[in-house]
Amino acid sequence: MEDKRNIPIIEWEHLDKRKFYVFGICMTMMIRVSVYPFTLIRTRLQVQKGKSLYNGTFDAFVKILRTEGTAGLYRGFLVNTFTLISGQCYVTTYELTRKYVSRYNNNNAVKSLVAGGSASLVAQSITVPIDVVSQHLMMQRKGESMGRFKVQSHDGKRLLVFGQTKDIIVQIFKADGFRGFYRGYVASLLTYIPNSAVWWPFYHFYAEQLSSLTPKDCPHLLLQAISGPLAAATASTLTNPMDVVRARVQVEGKSSIILTFKQLIAEEGPWGLTKGLSARIISATPSTIVIVVGYETLKKLSLRPELVDSRHW
Repeated sequence: MEDKRNIPIIEWEHLDKRKFYVFGICMTMMIRVSVYPFTLIRTRLQVQKGKSLYNGTFDAFVKILRTEGTAGLYRGFLVNTFTLISGQCYVTTYELTRKYVSRYNNNNAVKSLVAGGSASLVAQSITVPIDVVSQHLMMQRKGESMGRFKVQSHDGKRLLVFGQTKDIIVQIFKADGFRGFYRGYVASLLTYIPNSAVWWPFYHFYAEQLSSLTPKDCPHLLLQAISGPLAAATASTLTNPMDVVRARVQVEGKSSIILTFKQLIAEEGPWGLTKGLSARIISATPSTIVIVVGYETLKKLSLRPELVDSRHW
């Protein structure tokens, strides 16, 4: 029996794939530019011991801007843009998995849960090496480093962006070999698979609840724009403890998730598991609104011509 919904979902078979990928890459790039500073701040807050450098999200923002300038908020950004590839793999895997699961179960929550988890598994396999390099670049403060590796200066001058990236890659490989680029891979999977698997069902759940509470002529896009941040806040709160552990494993070079978790609890108590949560939610709220509005608009723009006027999307 077809799943009757107040807000129709545009599925994979409804899309013009060429439009979908071209518009998708442009949209993803714009989102990355807008939210990257908060990603950097979140990572630094999670890695620092206690409040040794920053007292919170706003304090970190002001101090980084004051000491390192705007460029300091975008350390590692160019490397991070390579995750655009994983972003396209994510949405493709998500949509194809939804289509596959619908053959056996048409419940939207089930389709969203399985597809979200599967998409995250594929994306993280591509993203983790990029994240490892990017995070070490994020840790490069003016004149020092918060992580294991420090970008070397030559003749007293800092290397240019790509020189810094090459320097970090070489240092990681010398210290840990190829495995170093997948440090924290399991921790990433334990963070992002549940996050993605939880986000999609909650997103559709909140959208449906809001739809039932609002007039029928209320724009679907408005309801979806509100539902996205609600789902992001829910998923972020549930998965933040593992995200803190993941950041420490990747940046500090730790090899054990369990020992890292125990050390964090011993040093900072249960509150240590909430580190970076406010930055995560702050960055997730505007970014999720942009992502949801962009993604739903992207799918509407990418509809096959014969379907555009077939119903109220």
